[in-house]
Amino acid sequence: MQIDLSIFPVINATLNGAAAVLIGTGVYFIKTNRPAIHKKFMISAFITSTVFLICYLTYHTLLGTQSGSVQKHFAGPPLARDIYFTILISHTILAVVIVPLVLITLTRGLKARYPQHRAIARWTYPLWAYVSITGVVIYFMLYKIYP
Repeated sequence: MQIDLSIFPVINATLNGAAAVLIGTGVYFIKTNRPAIHKKFMISAFITSTVFLICYLTYHTLLGTQSGSVQKHFAGPPLARDIYFTILISHTILAVVIVPLVLITLTRGLKARYPQHRAIARWTYPLWAYVSITGVVIYFMLYKIYP
């Protein structure tokens, strides 16, 4: 039985975009000295990113099962292809790096180990935001601009 997988890319992009907004809003609240609201936004960003990861892995697993390939090939012209792959490579590497960073940062925050939390959050925030935003950029390049 074939499952229609066409909804997954837009779901994944939406989750990535939502995570980016939640991350940015959470950082805004800690910078304006509202830690309780910051905590809620960052936990929401973590949950959203976790749901994204589950959907992403499900999509690519099903895609591989149904089509024999776990990826969609980029169909843009050479210059766009170079830009796309530059973004994709940095996104992919940082997506692997960000998982333990987010887990460590979240754990330290929840355990009220604030000096250690702040020390790693300085790295986690921009990398996590970058991965979330470039996930949306990749979606638009792969599925909307050069389908």
